Amino acid sequence: MAIRAYKNITPTIGENTYIDESSVVVGEVICANDVSIWPLVAARGDVNYIKIGARTNIQDGTVLHVSRVSKANPNGFPLIIGEDVTIGHKCMLHGCILGDRILVGMGAIIMDGVVVENDVFIGAGTLVPPNKTLKSGFLYKGNPMQQARLLKESETEFLKQSAYNYVQLKNEYLDDLKPLQPTR
Repeated sequence: MAIRAYKNITPTIGENTYIDESSVVVGEVICANDVSIWPLVAARGDVNYIKIGARTNIQDGTVLHVSRVSKANPNGFPLIIGEDVTIGHKCMLHGCILGDRILVGMGAIIMDGVVVENDVFIGAGTLVPPNKTLKSGFLYKGNPMQQARLLKESETEFLKQSAYNYVQLKNEYLDDLKPLQPTR
């Protein structure tokens, strides 16, 4: 796995965290316990920081990045992801804040300054433009995103189950990690 320092800042990795060897985690990236980062993820905390909450999973091909501090934006835009969040395959999260128990569907793009409250579904392929707030308890979908409907109780329950499913899978990967032996 490629965990690298940037300007002498090294990623902080919590206990029981799985980072696939094909992913790249650079700079000020803070992972809580039980995080899983799957193949080909790029998490670049170089010009601001990335924080990933407990039991969150970042799936294959996702890009995590931030916006720098500037005169126009004195704090820049860090990327903050809460607990029990599922980020689907090939998403792009850039300088946004996600609360807890969120599912981001495959291929979704969430841009700078977006705030996603707790208990939200974001549909596959959704584009969330800059500086939007997604209210708790809703499904959002489309390009640009629209609030589609209230979540069903079963969907709200699934948000935490999805994160738990990935904690289990991550644990299986960690249990199975062994040095490769040559085959002849």
